Amino acid sequence: MMKKNSQKSKSIMTGSKLWSIAMITSLLAACSAPATTSSTANAAVSTTGTTKTVSVSESTSVKYADLVSLDADDTNVSWTEADSTMIKLNGTTATVTGSGAKAANGSVTISEAGTYVLSGELTDGQIVVNVADKGVVHLVLNGATIHDNDSAGIYVQKAGKAVITLEKGTKNAVSDGKTYVYADSSTDEPDAAIFSKADLTFNGAGQLTVTGNYNEGITSKDDLKIISGSIDVKAADDGIKGKDMVAIQAGTITIKAEGDGIKSTNDTDTTKGFVAIADGTFNIESGSDGIQAETVLVTDGGTYNIVTAGGSANAPAKVEEGPGGGFGGRFGGGGSMNGGTPPTDMGTPPDGEPPADMPAMPNSSSSNTGTQTGTNTTTNAGNKAAAGADSNADADNAATTTEEESTSAKALKAGTDLTVNGGTYTIDSMDDSLHSNSNVTVNDGTFTIQSGDDGMHADQALTINGGTIKITKSYEGLEGSIITLNDGDVDVTASDDGVNAAGDMTTTSDQAAGTTDKAASDSTSATDTNKATTGAATSTTGTTAQATDANQQSRGPGGMPGESSGNNELHINGGSLTVNAGGDGLDANGSITMTGGTVIVNGPTNDGNGPLDYDGTFVISGGVLVAAGSSGMAQGTSDASTQNALVMTFPETQKAGTLVHVQDSNGNNILTFAPAKDYQSVVVSSPDLKADGSYVIYTGGTSTGTAADGLYTGGTYSGGTQFVAFQSTSNVTWVNESGVTTARSGMGGFGGGGQGGFGGGRNRSQTGTSTGTTETTGTTDSAK
Repeated sequence: MMKKNSQKSKSIMTGSKLWSIAMITSLLAACSAPATTSSTANAAVSTTGTTKTVSVSESTSVKYADLVSLDADDTNVSWTEADSTMIKLNGTTATVTGSGAKAANGSVTISEAGTYVLSGELTDGQIVVNVADKGVVHLVLNGATIHDNDSAGIYVQKAGKAVITLEKGTKNAVSDGKTYVYADSSTDEPDAAIFSKADLTFNGAGQLTVTGNYNEGITSKDDLKIISGSIDVKAADDGIKGKDMVAIQAGTITIKAEGDGIKSTNDTDTTKGFVAIADGTFNIESGSDGIQAETVLVTDGGTYNIVTAGGSANAPAKVEEGPGGGFGGRFGGGGSMNGGTPPTDMGTPPDGEPPADMPAMPNSSSSNTGTQTGTNTTTNAGNKAAAGADSNADADNAATTTEEESTSAKALKAGTDLTVNGGTYTIDSMDDSLHSNSNVTVNDGTFTIQSGDDGMHADQALTINGGTIKITKSYEGLEGSIITLNDGDVDVTASDDGVNAAGDMTTTSDQAAGTTDKAASDSTSATDTNKATTGAATSTTGTTAQATDANQQSRGPGGMPGESSGNNELHINGGSLTVNAGGDGLDANGSITMTGGTVIVNGPTNDGNGPLDYDGTFVISGGVLVAAGSSGMAQGTSDASTQNALVMTFPETQKAGTLVHVQDSNGNNILTFAPAKDYQSVVVSSPDLKADGSYVIYTGGTSTGTAADGLYTGGTYSGGTQFVAFQSTSNVTWVNESGVTTARSGMGGFGGGGQGGFGGGRNRSQTGTSTGTTETTGTTDSAK
């Protein structure tokens, strides 16, 4: 059986010759890229002209109750023997006491609405529900074991609704065989141990073990609801599947599935195909996605332990498409690339890797999106072939493709909006841990994440309004076209970019609208104010969706002059964000704004990436920013910022843990910070910094204060070595051991600021000048 859910694999590029040829070609082509104007705020993005528009849904208030309604039958667990038909199972036969059901040929057929109580064991037979008048059939599993060798154990062919109650204190089991016998070659149903063509509800306080040896564990072709109970599912493919919805109010659910754990599949009606969870305990091991919704996925609470495809350790190896750096000015020095001559020797990097400090490809994400090596074809534990595009479609609707693909193994995945309102999540996923083809909104919850790809990914908007998020392993931590942090405590470790605002914004629809009337009423277009963010919308005019700033860098993504920036955005309005990155710390293929909160960035240590990497502007008006890492691609905040900043560069690498301390001329502490990684540059922005202040920078020493993520508060600093003293008269002051200097400009060949060789600063027009007296210590840095 072919696996349905798959994702298109990322492109593979290996070998130094491929890198050299591709990069030279793309750089020359990029020189003619047009620039447009941009107006930035803190909400959605709207572009006009020939570009596409993104509409961000105000779906942050959507909860389980907005999507799911229960009737009396869903919650009814009561029965009496006098008012029920009793069915006693015994081997390959059954005894029926009461009306509405008949036993024949090893199976029991129920033909009338009513309550049926099952007990005993059926070793090779089936419970069939076929009620012509569409009434409600209430099945009570009162210590029942049902197995069918060549079909479903329970098969609801026709009914208005089937309700299965797990009687309190009982253990029940339903299973099927590894092969099915169908009436003819055109028949492919049932295909699950419990299969229903009608709405199906589970309730009660008993236990149920379901074993889907042939294909799936539990399937409903309409609504599937779980109100309560302890349900353990093992399946050769998907564990629990509902076409129109999967709604879980409570219960303990354990799933071991070769395919998806829990999924909904309706891809023809935008009001259906959702998964909504109010509470419960979930232990899911899946070969593909853990919980997957064709449309909306909403979780209000619960405890989740999810492992997909064996976990993050099984993720395909990734190779950067190219570092976030650029060639700076000409190939021979700073300034325009026009007329520049490429060098004859671009170096010989290791096989399968770009040369150190190689710039990003034009029109590609500056996030250094990872690529998979080898054949890049992944199969799940059931050795099912990967097939179909990256859609959430059911098997019946899976499309074939000749493109190279790999199995989708995400933990929480939504076709439209993914909203988390609470809960505790422990995730180890081979693929993205949280993923939406549209928007991801986290309002609350506690997350511990290990991801083989992105920790949290939204094709459009990723918004965090609260919660505690700890991503201990990822390729990229947070990724989305528009990323907004309003509140919460976020800690990200990434082998590439920590936070990456990147991606093509290609959808012009409020995709969450229509899921329910309530959800639709909560949705607005990007021209309205988003309740979860501050500000209005970004409007970009012209023929491309890019931004420039006369007071900012004269370069585009990767520092290539003449290439316009993207329209992706990163907004930080509150909360705390700590990043430990192997690539760029904060990366935006567009602009960054910060109005509040605390941001700490550690890394990278290589000069091909930078702690801050943006193509448009970084405007800061509040909060505390500390970013320590390599200096080759170092960027500060923009001159348009209303809060002041210092950008410190050191003549040599400082060891991880070496304190950097900034105080004003009166001895007041501005910053005491112990970076977690080796560093050669530090950016700090604080409300305590003044444009005309006198400051002293120290390195080393100790502090008696309290450290949180390396940032000290309180206490006394002592024992350090004075690095430099200086007077600042600019809101963005660049300083090295010689005092105030200008921001690095150009790359002097492939090096920045006259450093030569691969790696270096990007072209910038930022300056930080001073007319005051400057004290200097240590060696002179020629790169000013």
